Amino acid sequence: MCCIISLLWKQTNPTMITASVVNNTFLRERNLSSVLNYIFYHKATAFRAKLAARVGLNRSTASSLVQELIERDLLRETGKNSVGEIGRPATFLEVNPQAGFIIGVDLSVDFISVLITDFSCRVLWERKFPINSKIIQADAIAKMLELVKEAIEVCKEKNNRILGLGLAVPGLVDTNEDTLIYAPRFNWRNVPLRKILAESTGLHEIYIENDANAATLGEHIYGVAGKTGDFIFVFIGKGIGSGLFLNGKLYRGRNGYAGEIGHLPIIAEPFHNLCDCGNLGCWETYANEDTILKRTNARLEKKRNTIISSLMAEQHAPLSISILKQAADAGDQESLEIFSEAGEAIGIGIAGLINIFNPDKVIVGGPISISGNHLLPAIINSVKKHTLPDLNQNVEILLSEFGSNAVVIGAIASVTNQILSTPTIVERR
Repeated sequence: MCCIISLLWKQTNPTMITASVVNNTFLRERNLSSVLNYIFYHKATAFRAKLAARVGLNRSTASSLVQELIERDLLRETGKNSVGEIGRPATFLEVNPQAGFIIGVDLSVDFISVLITDFSCRVLWERKFPINSKIIQADAIAKMLELVKEAIEVCKEKNNRILGLGLAVPGLVDTNEDTLIYAPRFNWRNVPLRKILAESTGLHEIYIENDANAATLGEHIYGVAGKTGDFIFVFIGKGIGSGLFLNGKLYRGRNGYAGEIGHLPIIAEPFHNLCDCGNLGCWETYANEDTILKRTNARLEKKRNTIISSLMAEQHAPLSISILKQAADAGDQESLEIFSEAGEAIGIGIAGLINIFNPDKVIVGGPISISGNHLLPAIINSVKKHTLPDLNQNVEILLSEFGSNAVVIGAIASVTNQILSTPTIVERR
């Protein structure tokens, strides 16, 4: 009789059943994520019994979750070893690089870069097309779509599925709507990039991210900050941006726009320079790539004793950070002084970030990082001068290993991050 009453009660109260199903689905998703994250970030192989203990699950639940992740091709078994349970060999597990392909796109001020990687971020294909900030919006988007479609065809030829596409852009991004709100250097506003990509390619898993935030995810997932809970990534190119990784996750702020440190007003000289955003005295006007090149040109006009001009002539190339690096590598005093001045200005801003956030690490990346060995000593000295002594003692200031690819690797990481958070977006084979 009790069973009949209970059944009738449930039939008249479907909300309870629905809530229970939702809770169970959420719990399983969270547990799938925990298992996948453990194996992803602990690169050493693991077996089921050890995994269950490490993520706080019983063995049967852990085994069921592993089986589902294998069915989705996100994990694979790699063989057996006698270090498992007594008398029984353990089957080891690892993240499956062949789970599918990820397409990453960096829509930069200087170029459009597109990569295809596997699930372990091994680069399989890449294209880069030069542009400039004056390019017409429709032309830039058309070229981006052309390169993305070429990448999709490559994926089809290699006969593997596409796990997702990540696009990184230099501006404010609404990550809920996947819309570019404002890109100061392009002067673009309210561009529905996800909608444009989805309608053109037919892809469903598309993620739009600010370039510095993307690069920050790249450093956390694939780079030098994999086991760091509090770090700041400083991206330096035509502009300066940052990603704030705090308390184990990317900090976005109220509207998702946190990290626009390049537009902090600082006093680095007796006068304020006009920034592309329309304000005066922004940090990036003293420490970005364009500023370094302008200061170099000013020195060249004064006929300073330097090999910079001869390097430009020999290579039939315009002045660039690469030319300056070559000169500095050869011991050119003018180039070394230019990098020292730039490092001083960069360090001032980084010191402010350290005073505010007290991170474990600050990682400097972007196009400027190719000359990092010449910049880093000046940056570190500047930071020491402008931070509180107790705050700078244990902070590591490092260079990104990804160089000019930091952002496009970050675009790849934005897809990986979503899969690690929600493994069920990847279908079973």
